[in-house]
Amino acid sequence: MKLQELLNRVAPLETRGTLDTDITAVSTDSRQVAPGTLFIAVKGTQADGHAFIPKALEQGAAAVLVSDPIPADAPEGVTFVRVADTEAAVGPVATVFYGDPSSKLRLVGVTGTNGKTTIATVLYQLLRALGHKSGLLSTVCNYIDDREVPATHTTPDPVSLNALLAEMVEAGCEYAFMECSSHAVQQRRIGGLTFAGGIFTNLTRDHLDYHKTFENYRDAKKLFFDGLPREAFAITNADDKNGGVMVQNCAARVSTYSVRTAADYKGHILEESLEGMLLNMDGQEVSVRFVGRFNVQNLLAVYGAARQLGVSREDALRALSTLHPVNGRFEAIRSPKGFSAIVDYAHTPDALINVLEAINEIKREGRVITVCGAGGNRDKGKRPLMARAAADHSDRVILTSDNPRFEEPAAIVADMAAGLDEAQKQKTVCIVDRREAIRTAALLAQPGDIILVAGKGHEPYQEVKGVKHHFDDHEEIRAAFGLE
Repeated sequence: MKLQELLNRVAPLETRGTLDTDITAVSTDSRQVAPGTLFIAVKGTQADGHAFIPKALEQGAAAVLVSDPIPADAPEGVTFVRVADTEAAVGPVATVFYGDPSSKLRLVGVTGTNGKTTIATVLYQLLRALGHKSGLLSTVCNYIDDREVPATHTTPDPVSLNALLAEMVEAGCEYAFMECSSHAVQQRRIGGLTFAGGIFTNLTRDHLDYHKTFENYRDAKKLFFDGLPREAFAITNADDKNGGVMVQNCAARVSTYSVRTAADYKGHILEESLEGMLLNMDGQEVSVRFVGRFNVQNLLAVYGAARQLGVSREDALRALSTLHPVNGRFEAIRSPKGFSAIVDYAHTPDALINVLEAINEIKREGRVITVCGAGGNRDKGKRPLMARAAADHSDRVILTSDNPRFEEPAAIVADMAAGLDEAQKQKTVCIVDRREAIRTAALLAQPGDIILVAGKGHEPYQEVKGVKHHFDDHEEIRAAFGLE
């Protein structure tokens, strides 16, 4: 593809060299540059891509896109193009390079604090269950129809994202469902994409280490809906106080879902157990294998999106009744000794409360024992809130390590414990070693008890000092229960 064609969605401010250059690849990573590549120098949160231009040139870059002034000593034979903002340009450039794949299928984005993975994944499963080839871009894993592609970020960078979408188109996918994180919206990773619809889940405290204020975090989510085209749909949570805020300036057609108030898509629980729920959804009884009021909201969002995509009421409800919870989202493991454990990704105070409320509603007898931690090098303000949420809704609490990253695990646990009052401290123990914490919970458990192991869910690792060590909560629970 000629560089001139590649730039037809951006506005160059200055050019040095020929735009007739052939481009065979696009990259924001100088290590991936090969002869024929357009290297885009992006100023990121950790590093400035302009510092890696010499490396890209050494690797054989054919052209370089910059936002800083073009270097006076730019070598002959390499085209330099300056734009106002390379971060904003990556998405449109990648979209053109890969043939605008999002316009060739129906792409639905899901944003919010909690529930993104469940909603995107269940939508993917539902459409495939109805015979439609579909793709998924999620925290847990990416899928090109039935082919698994490991995920490294909730939302990939624009180049990787368009490459995956192009593969979906090549594989014959009709639909694609993706999580849109606040980072991805703010950093314009979804720039240039054409969305058929967007879903808002909820908004609670998270990622303030990056966004600094809750208002900034909220506004990053809102940008996604501000950008939806008129022909798209937007589905928002009427039970969340920010549900209306998200769609205030939205050009798309708006509908709502709720378990508590008037909405386009309504539902409530008729019966529930550890195995699932009987729901009234859109006036029809349906049995599902999911648990908890928060999952009723998730399933209503899925149902609403399916209906907006043209799926009939009967087909949508029938498919929902056959689907399973997502890996690491309210997964139950039973002990032969008469107690159970729940593995859940809950890593915000609100998510932890939602899961614990669901557990307390379904347990018939016994106690709730919660094992949870908090991540290192992230929002420290939510650590005491996490501990308080666990203590408020559990009979026993074990505070432990999550992904400490470059912080000391004991210091993170101490930050959490600082949020507890004297009564809460009496039922809380701090065990920094996560394996030992899970083993201790199993030793404390009696018939009828439910252990919640929260925070990591699907993650098969612990990140310590920049290294990911294998650690899987599912495996640790089964070992503690004597199941393997």
